[in-house]
Amino acid sequence: MSNVQPGQALGASYSFVEPLGSGAVGEVWRVRPHDPGADLAAKILREEHAQDAGLVERFVRERSVLLALRHPNIVAVRDLVVDGGRLAIVMDLVPGGSVREWLLEVGTLPPSQALELAAQMLDALAAAHAAGTTHRDIKPDNVLLAAPGDAAGNVRVSDFGIASVMSGQSRRTTEIMGTPAYMPPELTSRGEAGPAGDVYSAGIMLYELLSGRTPFAGSGTDFTIAFRHVSVMPPRIDVPGPLWDALAAMLHKDPTARPAAAEAATTLRALAAAHASLPALPPVVDPEHFEDLQRPATVLRGIQQADPEPTDAAATVGQLTSPEAPDLGTSARHTVFRQRRSDLPPPAAPPTEATENAGNRRRPSWLNAKSLGLLAAAVVLLAAVIAGSIALFGRTEPQAVPAPDATASWQGQATPSGLATARSVRYDAQAKQVHLEFTYSAQKAPLTGPFLEVLPAAPGTSGCPAVDFSQAQGERNQPSLTGISVECGWNLSGISIPARGQVTVQATLPLALSGDDALDQWLQQAAAATEQALADERVEGSAYPAQRLQDIVVQTPARTVSGTTLPVTLVPVWPAGPDVLSPLYASPATGKPSATLRSIAGGEAGVRFSDACSGAVAVSGDGLVVTALSVTPQCTLRASVGNFTDLASEPFGITTRQ
Repeated sequence: MSNVQPGQALGASYSFVEPLGSGAVGEVWRVRPHDPGADLAAKILREEHAQDAGLVERFVRERSVLLALRHPNIVAVRDLVVDGGRLAIVMDLVPGGSVREWLLEVGTLPPSQALELAAQMLDALAAAHAAGTTHRDIKPDNVLLAAPGDAAGNVRVSDFGIASVMSGQSRRTTEIMGTPAYMPPELTSRGEAGPAGDVYSAGIMLYELLSGRTPFAGSGTDFTIAFRHVSVMPPRIDVPGPLWDALAAMLHKDPTARPAAAEAATTLRALAAAHASLPALPPVVDPEHFEDLQRPATVLRGIQQADPEPTDAAATVGQLTSPEAPDLGTSARHTVFRQRRSDLPPPAAPPTEATENAGNRRRPSWLNAKSLGLLAAAVVLLAAVIAGSIALFGRTEPQAVPAPDATASWQGQATPSGLATARSVRYDAQAKQVHLEFTYSAQKAPLTGPFLEVLPAAPGTSGCPAVDFSQAQGERNQPSLTGISVECGWNLSGISIPARGQVTVQATLPLALSGDDALDQWLQQAAAATEQALADERVEGSAYPAQRLQDIVVQTPARTVSGTTLPVTLVPVWPAGPDVLSPLYASPATGKPSATLRSIAGGEAGVRFSDACSGAVAVSGDGLVVTALSVTPQCTLRASVGNFTDLASEPFGITTRQ
């Protein structure tokens, strides 16, 4: 590929020693610094990249960012060299080989090893995401090991520099960079890349560590494999339910539904401890077929062939249609394909002389034209008599009286997170409009949206009214994103309530109310529907946290060692129960706080730990990191998270090292 030779200089500071490998974007060489020091690795980009002015500009611009990207699980970039027509990224030399080489030897890893490896990889991604850098090409080839065949504390993610330099900082690109087997669906379908895409690729790699294959591998071109990420579901592998649920969350088609890298790392570590004894799975063979995503049915139009003999293709299309398919009306195009309705009666055959004679034989002799006329007159007279009786003696239902101008109000109880909601409403009878104000108040901690509000139609009518909001952004609640299925639900975002403060949101909607107390009834119905949707125990997930969070559980290991940092996990409790797979917070923390923590406590600023065992533990000055100090058989840690100020862990013990 290149004319590099051992002994040649790379810039003013290094010399080439030996080639280590090559990839899609360049060669990797061992290089030796001129100053005393350990050997390093240098990725030499292909010559055509060095001639790309935009790439070279990004190369220089990214230098400070990449040199500052430091984490124990990231291969550190030491230098970026521009040497004539040669571009090189100089980084630490990691001697243990790649995870790809390890997988080729062992096939699959035991779940505990696979989960620990993936958790370290996610730690690296979380640190990079916090620094504003995404990887975009996570795969076993780019994850290295400090020691061969050992993932315990030895995982190093490589090639962050390649992702940043080759793709720049744009979140959307006309060129798709990545490896098809590991590319997130949004990169294939929309050209979008971001932190959620890295989590997806990490999930693909975890799937491969457990099963020996990527979920969408199989026959076909690179495009076929990439498109499977968009169109089909990953085949289930034989792992325990909680492990599969965590993996499926990372592989969610919707990037907004995936956990952040830090949250996913915490979840995987908990699962690794819970499944430490599970053996490695035997390698899984490629599936013969994949399960398609459940999508709305598509109606096809085309010209119906005159030939009644169905071809194989026609039979296939026939399987996609249904006898209950709706009448499509006149097509906007000339070509029309519709399946004939099998439930319609066949067209009547034209009468023959035989059928006419048969009909005449069955008709009674008295049933002639004159008798039919008299019978029709009698029916009309009877109908007139009945109608007159109703007019004279019948009763009609009283017509509804339009509601007058009115006001009403509703005050709800504060949620455990400290959110109190008040609703006041005014009805304009002439304009047939309702003017509604939501007043949201916070107690001890700042709170942010989104918030759910249900605004139903007027009693006796159907459909959901259109609503105009001010002081907030309102959009329809989407059950596919929130998990909450409720008619006429609205998602209100852009709301930030300071501690011990309040915010008012206004809404206007058209309603034609009837009756003196109609406004109050409508307001009570709206409030009750909102409360019922938020308290639904069937709903899983973290949507609308300020309204739905019920409690927080402080989790610590049952036993720890003195002189070590105590891992602490804050588990949210929703109406459906505790969600250990999506923790609220984990200490010591890496990356950005979870969205739920930001919503109910303002982020890490709302978290504080404190000693409840007489000095057996020490808490850092910011209240976020706990260190075990002295031996004790029983210790308890207290915590405060936003409005949840009286939290305590289960007792745990502190021992000495053996």
